[in-house]
Amino acid sequence: MSMSAQLVGTVALPALGAYLLGSVPVGLLVARAQGVDIRAVGSGNIGATNVGRTLGRSWGVLVFLLDVLKGLGPTLLAALLLGGRWEAAGLSEATGYLCTLGVGVSAVLGHNYSVFLGFTGGKGVSATLGVALGVFPDLTFAALIAFGVWIVVVLVSRYVSLGSICGAVVFPVVLVVRSGQHDEFLADQWPLLACSVLLAGMIVYRHRSNLVRLFNGTEQKMGKRAGSHK
Repeated sequence: MSMSAQLVGTVALPALGAYLLGSVPVGLLVARAQGVDIRAVGSGNIGATNVGRTLGRSWGVLVFLLDVLKGLGPTLLAALLLGGRWEAAGLSEATGYLCTLGVGVSAVLGHNYSVFLGFTGGKGVSATLGVALGVFPDLTFAALIAFGVWIVVVLVSRYVSLGSICGAVVFPVVLVVRSGQHDEFLADQWPLLACSVLLAGMIVYRHRSNLVRLFNGTEQKMGKRAGSHK
């Protein structure tokens, strides 16, 4: 078997594992442990925002952190498993980036389209943040700027969904600006930009119903409880 074929095999298993880990519906399980079916209250979403509105802020923060880990863990593991293997196989640095990020994207896909929930799920914000924080400094820098935008927009508007959409849009834009500052960026690190566009696009797409409610003025603001559960 060629080194390239071995690399494909090495990537496939972590990617499948990342998808299955991402598919674990943390918000649903946390809420169920509190006697609540999170899909039947509030927005019906299993993510941290709906959990926080329903069960309280501390539970929402817990779900957020666990969902971040679903993206962070597989990406870090892929970097450790695949580090240097593409070079041994005679492949480019960009291919190495693609392999590692492919595992991270698989985790986000699992989060958004969980095999345990009939291929439904969350909206990918926290898992995407986890993927971006782990390995590549340029991606981490862009993600932190995007997260800062999310914080500002949410604090000003009180709409979590608007903050998520704005942060998603800013994420690849920051990388575009960074790429203009480094000549080698597009040559070797273009997978970072491609990944940021893909992940940002998924976030915006998963928020399409929120966009409709924002335009109609019916979107729920942060701080309003979805129910009386503690």
